[in-house]
Amino acid sequence: MAGFGFTGRRRLGSRSFGAVAAAAALLLGGLGPARGDGPGPAINSVRPGAERALTVEVYSPAMKGSTEVLVLPAADPTRPAPTLYLLNGASGHVDGSWHDSTDYQSYFAGKQVNVVIPLGGAGSYFTDWQAEDPVLGTQRWGTFLTEELPPLIDERFGGNGANAVVGVSMSGTSVFQLALGAPGLYRAIGSFSGCVRTSDPQGQVMVNAVVAAHRGNPVNMWGPPSDPTWQANDPYLHADGLRGTEIYISSGSGLPGPYDSPAAVGGDSFELGYRLLFGAPLEAVTNMCTLQLRERLRELEIPATIDLRPTGTHAWDYWQEDLHKAWPVFEAALSR
Repeated sequence: MAGFGFTGRRRLGSRSFGAVAAAAALLLGGLGPARGDGPGPAINSVRPGAERALTVEVYSPAMKGSTEVLVLPAADPTRPAPTLYLLNGASGHVDGSWHDSTDYQSYFAGKQVNVVIPLGGAGSYFTDWQAEDPVLGTQRWGTFLTEELPPLIDERFGGNGANAVVGVSMSGTSVFQLALGAPGLYRAIGSFSGCVRTSDPQGQVMVNAVVAAHRGNPVNMWGPPSDPTWQANDPYLHADGLRGTEIYISSGSGLPGPYDSPAAVGGDSFELGYRLLFGAPLEAVTNMCTLQLRERLRELEIPATIDLRPTGTHAWDYWQEDLHKAWPVFEAALSR
């Protein structure tokens, strides 16, 4: 379960492994930049997977190595398409992810949009860290996601330059930071069960807990608590910079909902217990965060779509539903 740094066993759905579509085969050809053994970012390889999903290895100078992303190409590779980036939660992709825990492949099948899911990033907040971390290594996700990756995706997969980004839990904070750090890159952002404040005492406690849960040192990320970098990376303080960006925010209340029953989890008592004992209070916290953000946006007169569900815990079933609800909003923004 991808929560704020806490993990639990996930129930993985079965997936059929069929032949790669002809369009995907075309994308596997010799298009795009050469292997990344030089100074610039480049696509090293593209490998076919299940249901048209491709594993793309990208060389990143910022990350000082190669990083993998999953790409679900647009339905028609001969026509330009926007790109939707889906960021995983605090566990990266190891313990529940968009790929393993949602129906994104079937949902976006037939839709004219490239879907990109970066792998890795556990406990990183998908931000640029100040220093190398002894455990987590080089973390320059902000540069990778906003400067290096989009041009490569657009060139290789026919992107038209229109982008949206969605995050859950930890990355529900990151999407705001990325949008503020790269004005105009994203036409729309979505934050599902996220906490946007990072520099006030409660926010710092939350961030420290997430990073430390993955054995990282928060000082290597934004410095000690008094470092101004904390405030610089607090979207709540800089929310005015989001003006003009389509915003979709959602959260449950923490009360058990339709996906928090024995039948909904397939009889997995461990998963159900985790949701009720840990996922429920976590979602209650993100609900308070969402209410704070709603008031902040209202104060600044920045429009946003805000879905406060009356029930629901911190779980992928709800984020899958959120994505379905949010997609028409994103699609309209990407079509402008």
